[in-house]
Amino acid sequence: MGIKLAFMGSATFALPSLNRLFEKGYEITAVITQPDKPSGRGQTLQGPPVKRRAFELLLPIYQPKSLKTSDAHELFSRLTPDMIVVVAYGKLLPPWLLELPRYGCINLHGSILPKYRGAAPVHWAVANGEEKTGVCSMLLSEGLDTGPLYLCQETRIGPEETAPQLYDRLAEIGGPLMLATAEGIVNGSLKAKPQDESQATFAPILKKEHGFIDWTMPAAGIHNWVRAFNPWPGTVTRFRETTCKILKTSVAAVIDRRESSGLEIVGGHRPPLQWNPGTIMLSKRSMEVCCGDSALLEILLIQPENRKAVSGADFANGARIQPDEKFQPVMDN
Repeated sequence: MGIKLAFMGSATFALPSLNRLFEKGYEITAVITQPDKPSGRGQTLQGPPVKRRAFELLLPIYQPKSLKTSDAHELFSRLTPDMIVVVAYGKLLPPWLLELPRYGCINLHGSILPKYRGAAPVHWAVANGEEKTGVCSMLLSEGLDTGPLYLCQETRIGPEETAPQLYDRLAEIGGPLMLATAEGIVNGSLKAKPQDESQATFAPILKKEHGFIDWTMPAAGIHNWVRAFNPWPGTVTRFRETTCKILKTSVAAVIDRRESSGLEIVGGHRPPLQWNPGTIMLSKRSMEVCCGDSALLEILLIQPENRKAVSGADFANGARIQPDEKFQPVMDN
């Protein structure tokens, strides 16, 4: 292709982009990825997915612990890449590195910028109930995902699609997009356009507390959280002093509090006159929870603490849930 390309990436999101560039014949002179990290019960060191793929492709691999050291500066100066492609690398690039390649540092981001700038755009799009999202390629700048855009491609989010499913789908969409971006930059057919700062929103890094279920939220909102925050940080609630992970849900019908026939609380009691979010309600084959908008959320899959995941109905039968028992908020210590 006549240019030297360095690829910076770590997570599986980067693999389709790396594969496309390699298959097209770009001279990838270096793959820069995160250091190996302990993983699993044995805490054995595991390389990032990009490292494993680069090894299969027989590409040179570098794993600097930091980009702020003189060693990192010397490495990139020695590589002298014409373009750096950055996909799910995991660290911000220092200013000197952004200025090093003549074609710039090109990034793939998992949203339609300027919406959902930041570390977790896929998860927050699902959590907020967005109906569409996409991927964008951009020229990296010193700001957080503020650089000018090259190409964007939208896709609809399925009503039951989870964040891991969407993440994988966006990665596949991103591969051809990054290839087209690299080709357009090199042949001069693509020019980056500034983002509209007035439309910017943010997708902060996920924290443990983001998965704490608040049953006063609307049922659809909690359902979106379950789709978005599993496996990490996990959507959790308390039941009888233990923590349970809610793994899969479905929004049930809105209940008319004046006409409370249909579902019954365990023990044959009808729904309470005063709606109480978190209260567990059972029918013969399902378990639902009262939410803050007069709707019920069916629990399809739940994992009690230190146990295997089971269906909501099996959980209810095993726990012998009593009338008016509730799921309680998790209090972070």
